[in-house]
Amino acid sequence: MKGLMTETDEWLRRRIRAIYWKQWKRVKTRYRNLRALKLEEWQVHQIANSRKGYWRTAQILSVALTNKIIAKLGYISMLDYYLKVA
Repeated sequence: MKGLMTETDEWLRRRIRAIYWKQWKRVKTRYRNLRALKLEEWQVHQIANSRKGYWRTAQILSVALTNKIIAKLGYISMLDYYLKVA
């Protein structure tokens, strides 16, 4: 069960990153939001101008939107909850 929860958590966090990337539709908005996440300028430029799809970019975006940031946004890890309950 722990393996299933870990895989599901990883997939959900990637999906959350993809949704944020979809919300930041314009390159200008992506630049602004990536700078706010305190990335280096070359990383901001590289990620914001990426022509990859949402799902692929969400994987790259894990550098900026870390698991800690996603947890602060209110996502409760399924694995942590399972371990607390079990």
